[in-house]
Amino acid sequence: MTRFGYLGALLISLAGLAVLDRRFALAFWYDARRTAWCLVIGVAGFLGWDLLGLGLGIFARGGSPHQTGVLLAPELPVEEAFFLGLLCYSALLAWRWFDLRVGGRRSAGGRGANGRGAGRRAGGAP
Repeated sequence: MTRFGYLGALLISLAGLAVLDRRFALAFWYDARRTAWCLVIGVAGFLGWDLLGLGLGIFARGGSPHQTGVLLAPELPVEEAFFLGLLCYSALLAWRWFDLRVGGRRSAGGRGANGRGAGRRAGGAP
């Protein structure tokens, strides 16, 4: 049962982020399609980086009794994809929260009901 400890912790963490996302409508509950694309591109980019690092001998798979042992590629455990998803999702939620909380204060009148900018004002000034 300890083989699934790390993957289980990652899944519980992802579920916690999803609860926060739903509560504050930050990403998936704001625009699911854009969020999915953002996460897929981010995870794919990081997996490419990992594969490059593994190919060059910079990275290596660490042994742990808490990993499943399932590999996506030589030396690339399946848990890495879930970790990268957690990394990208938490960064996206933090950015969205910061943008809504701090960015909304800077341009209080410039945001519409959906939280997006209202566009350029008359005279060409942003």
